Amino acid sequence: MENKENKNSKKAPVVLFVAKEKEPLFSKQNRKLLSDPLDDDNPITVQVLGICSALAITVQLEPAVVMAMAVMAVVTFSNLIVSLLRNLIPNRIRIIVQLVIVAALVILVDQVLKAFAYDVSKQLSVFVGLIITNCIVMGRLEAFALGNGPWKSVLDGIGNSVGYAVILIIVAFFRELLGSGKLFGIEVLGHKGVTMAESTRLYALGYENNGLMLLSPMALILVGIIIWAQRARNRKLIEN
Repeated sequence: MENKENKNSKKAPVVLFVAKEKEPLFSKQNRKLLSDPLDDDNPITVQVLGICSALAITVQLEPAVVMAMAVMAVVTFSNLIVSLLRNLIPNRIRIIVQLVIVAALVILVDQVLKAFAYDVSKQLSVFVGLIITNCIVMGRLEAFALGNGPWKSVLDGIGNSVGYAVILIIVAFFRELLGSGKLFGIEVLGHKGVTMAESTRLYALGYENNGLMLLSPMALILVGIIIWAQRARNRKLIEN
């Protein structure tokens, strides 16, 4: 009787392996790594990081763009390298390892700039070297790359560096345009002559450049205006 009952009883299926679904490269979560730093989690206007370079190298648009590209290269590749080595780096010396990786990348970027954009490299001067101490770089390594995979770390690096670049370029655009009437060194508002008769476009109508825009405090004021506009549009960023 027992044998018949065993035969008639239903056998429960045994699951040996459960296939784990692979996350798409550009899943919703991964896309947020690219989009959030542009608005809700911007490194300059929300995290308040990298302010020094926003003040120092935004007098002209060209060095601001080059600086943004340099930071993007350093943040993205340092995130990738640290993520690949995250399980091999002893916790006690992780900061030293991160600094060595970032310093090596900064030296490489500096040499590339000197080889292909020497004039801009001279304008940026020591600020390229100071990327090593940029809070955005070390912040992303500590907060993200040490705990996430290579692909997510690359996306995080690109997202945060683009968010940084957008603010840098906006500030440099208004400072150069209103401070000297130029963009990328090209006269946009007209030519400022010695006399009104020799001037063209807006300068012929009596327009004068705003010298305050060329001073570092004006960069801080512009960043403050951007922060105010961002919080006025996105109320959830306002602290209680």
